[in-house]
Amino acid sequence: AQRIGDRLHQSLAALHASSVKEVRGRGLMLAVELHPDAGGARRVCEALQGRGLLAKETHDHTIRIAPPLILTDDQADWISEQFAAVLA
Repeated sequence: AQRIGDRLHQSLAALHASSVKEVRGRGLMLAVELHPDAGGARRVCEALQGRGLLAKETHDHTIRIAPPLILTDDQADWISEQFAAVLA
């Protein structure tokens, strides 16, 4: 879980989307904090849901990701791809 979590954290942080303020977390419990002018976390979570990824908005500008501990490398990459597509 730590290795895959580090991989996912690094790939999300590498997106360099202008709407992302910070990516933080430990292991597979991660949070993507958006800038206040990004339109809100709910909008992003709903777009992710439309792409098959469930994430939870926390507060107004934070998206919580907590995938199962059995997440594979390919699945972690897929999560990053969905974020990249939605935040583009």
